[in-house]
Amino acid sequence: MVVGSDLLLLALLMLATGAVGGVIAGLLGVGGGIVIVPVLELALGVAGVDAAIRMHVAVATSLATIIPTSISSARAHHRRGAVDLDLARRWGALVFAGAVLGTVIAAFVTSAVLALVFATVALLVAAKMILPLDHVTIAPELPRGVAAAPLPLATGTISSLMGIGGGTISVPLLSLFGYPIHRAVGTAAIFGLVIGIPGTIGYIVSGWGDPRLPAFSLGYVNLAGLLFIGPMTALTAPWGARIAHALSKRHLSLFFGAFLLLVSIRMFYRAFA
Repeated sequence: MVVGSDLLLLALLMLATGAVGGVIAGLLGVGGGIVIVPVLELALGVAGVDAAIRMHVAVATSLATIIPTSISSARAHHRRGAVDLDLARRWGALVFAGAVLGTVIAAFVTSAVLALVFATVALLVAAKMILPLDHVTIAPELPRGVAAAPLPLATGTISSLMGIGGGTISVPLLSLFGYPIHRAVGTAAIFGLVIGIPGTIGYIVSGWGDPRLPAFSLGYVNLAGLLFIGPMTALTAPWGARIAHALSKRHLSLFFGAFLLLVSIRMFYRAFA
């Protein structure tokens, strides 16, 4: 258990993580989890949390913080007309189902596996966003009906395994079908809420009663982390949304990709260390 000055340091780190995560959430529509998970995993290490469950706690706590952040980010993007409510309705149920499936899978895998999933997806998405592939598409528009089902289902499943709000998956995915990136970012904020709620509940259930959990935990969700990180992410998400709409499409893609590349390197190290 962390006490005294160590607790103060951890609290300050979580506040800083929440502030940065909120800006990234609004900027990229990613719910902040892409920042929160790797930094919180480090913070939990400082707190002495068992390495075998650190990624589970980081992912679960991140998903819980995504709920208020996604609401704040989605409202900010909606005011700018950047949320596609029709797409949100068509994909919502399958994104939700995928999030539930992801928490079930997470209950049976190790923290190293979660870190590897996180690192691999982050690297693939970084490559897509950094390379000059802005005009590369695989189809002129999104598929509909049964053919479209794997896209939102995979978005929900992978996102809940990574502790992210869906934007990391859905933004580049949508761009491959010629979808405008600013509209993809805005709509991704809605998916964050759809993923965050079932994902949080699933991780609470799967981690319930684990004796290795840190203090103030509800299943794998650490309430101390939620207390410090959540309000900061919700507060700063609108700042990121304002920045996003001031950037060009290419600049937004480069920023997204560079950030994910750094995160990927860190998580590969975590998976194989």
